[in-house]
Amino acid sequence: MHTQLFNMPTALARYRAGPHFEARERYLRRLQLEGYSRSTLERIAWVLLIVAAAAQRHGGSMSTVQLRTMISRRIRLRNGRRPSEHTVSMIRYFGADWLRSIGALAVEPEPPRRFARELDAFTEYMRIERGLSPVTIATCNERMRWFFTSLPSRTRSLADVSIDQVDVYLDGAARGGWSRRSLHALGGSLRSFFRYAAQQGWCGSGIAVGIDLPRLYALADVPKAPAVDDVWRLLDTTATGSDPVTIRDHAILSLLIQYGLRRGEVERLTLDDIDWSAEILLVTRPKVRRAQSYPLAVPVGNAILRYLREARPRCSERTVFLTIKAPHRPLSGASISAMVRMRLVKQGVKLDRIGAHCLRHACAGLLMEAGFTLKQIGDHLGHRSMSSTRIYTKVDMQGLRQVAELDLGALL
Repeated sequence: MHTQLFNMPTALARYRAGPHFEARERYLRRLQLEGYSRSTLERIAWVLLIVAAAAQRHGGSMSTVQLRTMISRRIRLRNGRRPSEHTVSMIRYFGADWLRSIGALAVEPEPPRRFARELDAFTEYMRIERGLSPVTIATCNERMRWFFTSLPSRTRSLADVSIDQVDVYLDGAARGGWSRRSLHALGGSLRSFFRYAAQQGWCGSGIAVGIDLPRLYALADVPKAPAVDDVWRLLDTTATGSDPVTIRDHAILSLLIQYGLRRGEVERLTLDDIDWSAEILLVTRPKVRRAQSYPLAVPVGNAILRYLREARPRCSERTVFLTIKAPHRPLSGASISAMVRMRLVKQGVKLDRIGAHCLRHACAGLLMEAGFTLKQIGDHLGHRSMSSTRIYTKVDMQGLRQVAELDLGALL
């Protein structure tokens, strides 16, 4: 592999003389099969040579902390300057990945988590006794870790936590721009944990009772969705693209708009979830802990087929949507939302929040305008409760227009 990258005998001799030459050679061959360009492979070969020498100085293995320290202290380019942030991140990523591949990445002990025992017990309670979904449990745990981090270092037990500390934390979140609904969810997680903690005798019951949640008003907010014309224009502008990114984005947008999928549901979609012979799309919905089958619409199927044939990288990954450039990995939900935001903003769409979820609102609005009932819309969106569906269909604009056009003169 090195002979394909370097022509100068002196350079080739230097790479051959470095530690772990065969392991570096195998790693580069693997990246070549994954689609990396020659110029990128040359830079990665340089990274591996540096990391291999550093690992040898550290006795054959390195931790990520030692890798970061080596980069900050030893790496200097030929002109004496420090490497760019891109080069630093490249050294960190490929250096750690190569060390891991040869079993030379030292495992670092995780930093102790505050109240880890209590939080683990609460996790089991949410999973076994309350039967909550993994997404809900992970979100609640994350909120509790944020709160524990905010506590003073002198707080040694949950009995030392006061309601004043909870109030200060929630006030700080409010000043930080959290919405009323987000504050309600945050306070609800705190209240649920401290209610459980009081039952276990870890603290008094006063904290859970004293947590005040902001009042939520049912159907208070008008749904934030782009106009129908903007939605169809979004599909039309990507349907004519010929570059791999646009072809992939059109397939994703088709799923978001036609089926109202969440970004995470698109992110987790695999090749095995599409039954081409039966023309069925299987969507895993972690919030309701079940899978849902849809008939595969012709426009959506054609968009996915075009992406698979013309744009999807050739690799062993089973996830449908991948990054176009190597390393080929599943496209994250955050990247999906960023793509939607970029394309809508480019069209001149102005909303308070622009992302993949606003297309879910748009899908509900399209179904409502087509005359579907709330039950049918809820089934399509995968809702368990009708109250969840009403959030997406709060304002029937067509119905309001009909009311506005009535001649009430004869009734006055």
